[in-house]
Amino acid sequence: MKTFLLKCIKMNVVQITLLTIFLLLVIESCGRHSLLRVFAFLAENPGAFVYNGLLIFSTLSITFFFKRKFFMYLVICCFWLALGITNGIILSFRMTPFTVSDLALLENGLSILPNYMSTLEIILTALVILVALAGFVLTFLFAPKYKGKLHFLTSLLILGVLATSLYGMNKVGISERWLSNYFSNLGYAYEDYGVPYCFVNTWLNRGIDAPEGYSEAMILGLFEEGIPEGIPEANNALKINDEVSADAEDLPNIIFVQLESFFDASLIKGLEYSTDPIPNFHALQEENSTGYIRVPAFGAGTANTEFEILTGMRIMSFGPGEYPYKTIVKDRTCESVNYVLKKSGYTSHAIHNHRGQFYGRNEVYSKLGFDSFTSLEYMNNVKKTPKNWSKDDVLTGEILAALSSTETRDFVFTVSVQGHGEYPEKKTIEDEDLDVRITNEIDNDKYKNKVEYYLQQAYEMDAFVGDLVAAIQEIKEPTVVVFYGDHLPVLELSEEKMKNNSVYDTEYLIASNYNLRKKDKDISAYQLYSEVLDRVGIHNGILTWYHQTRKDYGNYLDNLESLEYDMLYGENYVYGGMDPFISSTLHMGIREIVVEKIFNFGESTYVVGQNFTPYSKVAVNGDFVDTVFVNSKILRVPDEIKSSDPNEFSISQVGKYNAVLSTLLTDVE
Repeated sequence: MKTFLLKCIKMNVVQITLLTIFLLLVIESCGRHSLLRVFAFLAENPGAFVYNGLLIFSTLSITFFFKRKFFMYLVICCFWLALGITNGIILSFRMTPFTVSDLALLENGLSILPNYMSTLEIILTALVILVALAGFVLTFLFAPKYKGKLHFLTSLLILGVLATSLYGMNKVGISERWLSNYFSNLGYAYEDYGVPYCFVNTWLNRGIDAPEGYSEAMILGLFEEGIPEGIPEANNALKINDEVSADAEDLPNIIFVQLESFFDASLIKGLEYSTDPIPNFHALQEENSTGYIRVPAFGAGTANTEFEILTGMRIMSFGPGEYPYKTIVKDRTCESVNYVLKKSGYTSHAIHNHRGQFYGRNEVYSKLGFDSFTSLEYMNNVKKTPKNWSKDDVLTGEILAALSSTETRDFVFTVSVQGHGEYPEKKTIEDEDLDVRITNEIDNDKYKNKVEYYLQQAYEMDAFVGDLVAAIQEIKEPTVVVFYGDHLPVLELSEEKMKNNSVYDTEYLIASNYNLRKKDKDISAYQLYSEVLDRVGIHNGILTWYHQTRKDYGNYLDNLESLEYDMLYGENYVYGGMDPFISSTLHMGIREIVVEKIFNFGESTYVVGQNFTPYSKVAVNGDFVDTVFVNSKILRVPDEIKSSDPNEFSISQVGKYNAVLSTLLTDVE
C-alpha cells in the first residue's frame, strides 16, 4: 500500500488533483473569510464547486508540456494563491471583490496604499514580493526536472477534453442556474458561483453584447414616432417648464456634487449617536426634492456611479466589475450631460479634490465633453483628514470660481473625497474633537472607532453642503445644485442591518436659489441627470429624451442596453451612422497660472506670478529643479539658476509619480 501510494503521489494527475483541492479551499476561504463557509458552498452548490475545481485543474494541466514541472507548479499555484489572498484582503476594506478591472487601476491603488497600510506593512509586503521573486529564480535554476518522456499529443488530448468539459459544464450550469454570466451583485456572485469562475468572467465578459437582431431598423424602431426632433442636432429654442419659477427668465446653472460614501447613518439599525451627523442635509430635504438613488456600487466603485450620472448609461449593461473609464471611454467619446448642455450654450467644469490622474479622469473627461478640470493639483489651502484624504470644505470656493469664470451658464460636476475609507480601527480623533459620538453600547471597540470616525467626516461633509447652499443663495444667476452619495461606506453593512433593506440606495437632494417645485421620487443613478434636466426644461440628447419619456415602458431597460451598444460598440445608427461627438480640449485648472517675473536673490531663484499651488514645479530647459512653494504668488528654487533667459523656464502642475498634468511656458521680459 505504501509503495502504491508513493507511485500515485508521483503521478502528475494525482499531484494536480491534490493541488487543485488545496488551492480551491484556500481561495474560497479567503473570499468568505471562513473555511466552514466553503463547505457550506460545496453543500449548497456542488456543481459550481466542481466547476471551479475543474477550472484550476485545467490551468495546472499546462505542466504536462514542461520538464520543469516543479517550477510551473510554483508559478501557477502562486497565481491562484495571489488571486485568493488579494481578494480576501480587498474584501476586508471594501465590499466589492477583486476583479480583472482592478489590475487596470493598479496605479491608482498604489497611489492610495498609504491610506490603507502603515509604512511597516508596505515595507513587509514589498519584502515578501522580493522574496517570492527570488524564490521563482532559484526554483527555475535549481529545482529538479522531470526525467521522463513528455507526451505532447496525449497532453493536447487531455487539454482538449478539459476545455470541452469546461464549455459543456458552463452551458449546463447556466441553463440549470448553478452558474450565471449575469451578475446583478458582484459580491454575492463570488459567493454563489465561486471566486475563480467569477474572476475569469470579469476578464472574458467585457463591454456590451450586441442585441439580438441588431440592425438599423431595429435601433430606429425603438422610437415609435421616429428620432425625436432636434436630435442629434439639438433644438436651441428651449423653454423653461412650469416647474421653474416665473421669475426665472433663463436656464439655470447646474451643479452636481457627488459626495464620497455619504449617506444617512440613521438608516443603520440599532445605531444611536449624540447629534445628527447630517443636519444640513436633513433640513434641506424638508423643503427640496429628495429621494433614494440606486447606485451601481457598494463600498467602492466611485467612478462607476460617476459614469452612470454623467452618461445616463447603466453599468449593469457592461461586463461584471468593468470600469468603462478604463475600457471603452478611454478611447472614444460618449454621449453625456456635457454634450447635451453644450447645445444649450453651457460650459462644463469638473472639480475633484484628489489626484487628476485617478481613474484616468484627466484623459477621460475630454471624451465626456468637459471644458475644464480642476483637480487637487490646482488647489490651495487644502486640509487633510487623519487618513490623509482632502477635506471637502475647499470645494465651495472652487465651485464658485467655476461659476464666475464664464459669462454663459455653467454645469459644474464635483466629486468629493473626504468620506473615503478605510476607516481606522484605532481612535484617531479625541473625544473632545468629535462632534458626533456613539451613545449606545457597542462591544466591539474597533467597530465603534470606525463608525465614529466616519460620522465625524460625514458631519464635516454636511457642513460643506450647508456652506455651498448658502453661497448659492447669494448668486444672482438662477442655480440648481444636486447632492448625492456615490455609495455606502465600508462599515460592515448588509441588507439585514439597514432599515431600508438595501446597500445600494443612497439619497439625493435637489436644491436651488429660486422656486423649483419640490417633487420627491426614488430613481437610479443613470436617470438622475435626465430627471434634473426635465425639471428645468431641457430635453436634448438621445438618452435624455429616452429616460424622460420611456422609463415606464416594460422594455425600458432592454432597449436602453440596445441604445448603449449602438452608441459605444455598434454602428451609431441612432446618430445616422456617425459619431457626432468630438473630444473637448480639456483645460486643467479653472484659475490661470501666470508668471510675472523671474529673478535671482542671494543663492535662490524666485518665480513670481499668480495661482501657484504646492504641486507647481519649475523646469529649466525641460528639466525639473527643486521647487519650494512659498505661497500662491511665489515659488523658490533653492539653488540659484544661472540661466539668463527667462523663456527657458516653464511651470508645471505635477501630481504623484511625477505625472505632469499641464505646463505653462513662461513669456516674461
